[in-house]
Amino acid sequence: MSESVENKPAIKVVNLEKSVKTQEGLLTILKGIDLEVKHGESIAIVGPSGAGKSSLLGLLAALDNPTSGEVFLDGVGLSKLDEEQKAALRKEKVSFIFQSFMLVDTLTALENVMLPAELAGVANAKEKSLAMLEKVGLSHRLNHLPKQLSGGEQQRVAIARAFICEPKVLFADEPTGNLDEANGSKVEQMLFELNQESDTTLVIVTHDMDLARKCQRQLTMYDGSLVEEKVA
Repeated sequence: MSESVENKPAIKVVNLEKSVKTQEGLLTILKGIDLEVKHGESIAIVGPSGAGKSSLLGLLAALDNPTSGEVFLDGVGLSKLDEEQKAALRKEKVSFIFQSFMLVDTLTALENVMLPAELAGVANAKEKSLAMLEKVGLSHRLNHLPKQLSGGEQQRVAIARAFICEPKVLFADEPTGNLDEANGSKVEQMLFELNQESDTTLVIVTHDMDLARKCQRQLTMYDGSLVEEKVA
C-alpha cells in the first residue's frame, strides 16, 4: 500500500488544453499538454514570453480552469472540485512564489511568514516562522516591513512563507527574475536546499537557463506545446 502511494505522481496532466476568446477569435494558449512529475522532483519550464508557461503554472496550481483535459494534484482530479474545494486543496498541499513577492505591506517579515501558517492552523506558528526566517538568513529582519527590505530580502521572506506549511508542491514563477546575480544565487541555493530537506516537489517557470539546469528535468514551452529536452 505504501509503495503505491510513494509511486503516485505529485502532478499528472492529461491532454490539457486552454483557449480564450479574443476580438480576433479563439486563441489557443495550451495544446494537448501531457506531463508527470514525481514527488520530490524539481522541474524547470522554460521558453519564450507568450509561449504559455505562466498559464500552465496557473492550471497546475488550481488557480485557473482548463478548456479541456485534466490535472491531478497529489492524485486528486481538479476538474471534479468546486472553487471552495480547490482553495482547500491549495491550502493543504500547495505554495506559490510570485515574481512580485506578494508580501502584505502592513505586516512585518515575521508576520508575513506566520500568516499562512496561522490560517492553516499550524501548531507553534510563531516558533516555526522564526526558525524558517533564521534558515533564510533574516533573523535580524523579523520586525521590518517589506518596504524596509531589499528585493533579495523580500524574496527570501517569500520563500520562507512558501515553505512554512511544508507544501507537497511548490510553484515558483520567475523566482529570481527581479534579483541581481548575487541575490539570485542565494535564492537558488535556498530553493533547492529547502526542496531537498522537505522533499517538496518544485516546479519553476524561468528565463534563467542556469537555474533551469539545476533542476532535475527541463521542459520547454513552444507555442503552447511542452517538450522535454536538456537545456544547453
